Amino acid sequence: MDDAVLIGYFFSLSILFIFGLHGFVMLFYHKKYRTVQPKPDPDFKFKDIVTIQLPLFNELYVVERLINAVCEIDYPKDKLEIQVLDDSTDETVDIASPIVELKKKEGFDITYIHRKNRQGFKAGALKEGLKIAKGEYIAIFDADFIPSQNFLKKTLPYFGDEKAGMVQTRWEHLNGNYSILTRAQALALDGHFVIEQSVRNKAGFFINFNGTGGVWRKRCIEDAGNWHSDTLTEDLDLSYRAQLNGWKFIFLKDFTSPAELPSEINALKAQQFRWTKGAIETAKKILPMLWKSKVPLRVKLQSTFHLTNNIVFPFILLAAILNVPLIFIKNSGSHELYFALMSLFVLAFISTFLFYLYSQKDVRSDWRKKIVLFPLFMAGSMGFAINNSRAVFEGLLNRKSEFVRTPKFKLVDGKETWAGKKYLNNKIGFSVIVETIMAVYCLIGVASSIYFLEIAALPFHLLFFTGFSFVAITSIKHALSHNF
Repeated sequence: MDDAVLIGYFFSLSILFIFGLHGFVMLFYHKKYRTVQPKPDPDFKFKDIVTIQLPLFNELYVVERLINAVCEIDYPKDKLEIQVLDDSTDETVDIASPIVELKKKEGFDITYIHRKNRQGFKAGALKEGLKIAKGEYIAIFDADFIPSQNFLKKTLPYFGDEKAGMVQTRWEHLNGNYSILTRAQALALDGHFVIEQSVRNKAGFFINFNGTGGVWRKRCIEDAGNWHSDTLTEDLDLSYRAQLNGWKFIFLKDFTSPAELPSEINALKAQQFRWTKGAIETAKKILPMLWKSKVPLRVKLQSTFHLTNNIVFPFILLAAILNVPLIFIKNSGSHELYFALMSLFVLAFISTFLFYLYSQKDVRSDWRKKIVLFPLFMAGSMGFAINNSRAVFEGLLNRKSEFVRTPKFKLVDGKETWAGKKYLNNKIGFSVIVETIMAVYCLIGVASSIYFLEIAALPFHLLFFTGFSFVAITSIKHALSHNF
């Protein structure tokens, strides 16, 4: 039994170690290409029609804000087409349709397209709109975004290269300081955009369109096979198909598109589940194509890390489960060499910390205050292991599920609240029960570490306990807040 625990724990940490050390690779390239910047075409002519697509599904709180913001974008009206792609089944229809009519009277070329079957979900809506889109370029904004007025003037000049297929902007956070939950998300997303997206793009690796806040060349979408709905991350899927066809992507770290972060934990869980499961589905679909392609080996390896990094969640969960019996095995007085070797795995933790530290230093003047949240972010990642592990297994087993969109509530500061609003999940699901059990179980690990004076192990037991406790308690609290 002891050997099974030791082997299982070593294997789990080995997987986490490999993906954790990848942070050092990112930091190496981050330093190497620090001065490299994408260059716009100074002679670019704003002569082509641009279609802006706004995919919606039950967005009554933010739809008016979105349409108004898009209509304020600085671009000639005769060269701008706006498509409101509304799959809504509630009063969003009664809000969006009159706004579109009002904007038409103001001289905008704006179309309201309402589908009642929601076939293909977001991918289906975008594909439907693309059939009749007039634009040479297609900009896409989700409902929680507020694009800047100069969005098109800042992004389109990068299409001076005829092989440029997509330009992605960095997400900024409208409500990043709303709560502990949004602060932790902001830290995580900054790591993705400031380091991962920026470094991969500068180093010549593949990046992904993030589903919103970007512009496509219409011809690139069509050449890559158009939008597919066979995964929950249609954006990641199309991105890889396009780049495998030779199209170049450009990431703009220093130009941002503001958006609202999920402020309610069950909404965040649904978002994380969709992103995790969709990435696994996309990896299964794309990896065979990738490795059969003629792209350089370095690109294949980096892309494999990119597409498969969500596989860590089941191993985080397994490590949490095996952490407790490991204390008792260690204090049985055997396996000294094993535990000496295990100390090497702390390098992965250091790599992850430096990864997020440098992402904050790059874009935040108050980075010292932001990075203090790193332990909470790590604990939260551990606490989400149950939710995201289920997503990984469903993706691996080809279990199809609905595209559950993340509700937005037009929350910018702490004076507003999501409580009492529509779209919230008020059910305390089975995963919350498992998270609660894991919190109690990890508390045993904390107590055992203290009892046996395992000081080096105590921080990790505390992280697991804090993570599962926070996710479970907040899930219950938010569900009950909605009920009352």
